[in-house]
Amino acid sequence: MKNLKRITLLLVVMVLVVSCTVTKSNSNTIAGKVDAIESGKDGYTAKISTDAKEVYFATISIVNVGGPQNYKVLKIGDIVSVKGEIWKSEDENHIKVTQIVSVK
Repeated sequence: MKNLKRITLLLVVMVLVVSCTVTKSNSNTIAGKVDAIESGKDGYTAKISTDAKEVYFATISIVNVGGPQNYKVLKIGDIVSVKGEIWKSEDENHIKVTQIVSVK
């Protein structure tokens, strides 16, 4: 009986871990024009306007993109595509960039 309780508890914990991992994955790609750059301590924030008239504040840091070999410094006017975790705070859209897909 003790083993059955332990196995059941283990299965419940495994299901919770897997479900939390799946729901946290909010990875999306956005594309648009860089309108502004604000330097920060570990990187910078780029204001990106999309063709759908949406504005995203993209947080770009060396750590989040996987190291210096994947890090790029964007400039105002660049057309970019970035991938990352999107969230909304009050009336602003944000994305924590995990990959810079393209820069033109």
